[in-house]
Amino acid sequence: MKVYTIMLSLAAAPVAAADIVHFTTEDYPPYNFRVGSEIRGAGYDQVLLMMEDINHPYTIEMMPWARAIALAESEPMHCVFTTAHIPERDTRFKWVEPVAVGRNFMVSHKNSGIKAANIEEAKRHIVGTQRNDYTQTLLENEGFPKIDLATDLKLTLKKLESKRIDLMPISEQHYIELQEKGVDLEAQFVFSEQKFAIACNVNFPADLLARMQGALDKLIADGTQAEIFETYDLRYSSFGQVAAKP
Repeated sequence: MKVYTIMLSLAAAPVAAADIVHFTTEDYPPYNFRVGSEIRGAGYDQVLLMMEDINHPYTIEMMPWARAIALAESEPMHCVFTTAHIPERDTRFKWVEPVAVGRNFMVSHKNSGIKAANIEEAKRHIVGTQRNDYTQTLLENEGFPKIDLATDLKLTLKKLESKRIDLMPISEQHYIELQEKGVDLEAQFVFSEQKFAIACNVNFPADLLARMQGALDKLIADGTQAEIFETYDLRYSSFGQVAAKP
């Protein structure tokens, strides 16, 4: 897979290579996604504005999720977004948040005939998700006996459409987007709710983390974050129904 790298040297004075912040992300619309050779998204835009505000150099690379989060966990100057802040990850990273708050629906193919009103009923079925995604942890913690893991969410969706798996958890916003594109999905129940964030290595400099948090707080306070959400049509649905556009 081709990796797109963006390097922005924003500091007025020269900065040592060791001080550059390295962000990793994945193709996960509407928070981060490719449009040709460009990266866009509600999470991506916030990171750009945040780093511009603190005037600090950084890179952004898009790559498979397992590698993206592994780098943030192992390399001191690395951060990964847009990352669900779940209890299992709390002490593994330092956090800048919230980039967004979202829900996951457990979904099936519309013509599958599957009915699962809750987690216990869903456990009867094969449930797919992306390897090393936080939803894998959620499924394992809930004791799902039949978990199918794929390298990315697009492959999991293809498995669902071909009925190689029965169910998959998917973000509310992605669910809305896919329904509007005509993908035949049916929401069964709300599987989880979570805060999305920027997760940085546990050894990431505390002063720099505080500056990044302050810049994100400003984006929230002055309404910029809300404007970004509107740009990407981030909106909530009544459960199982696509939300009406404003």
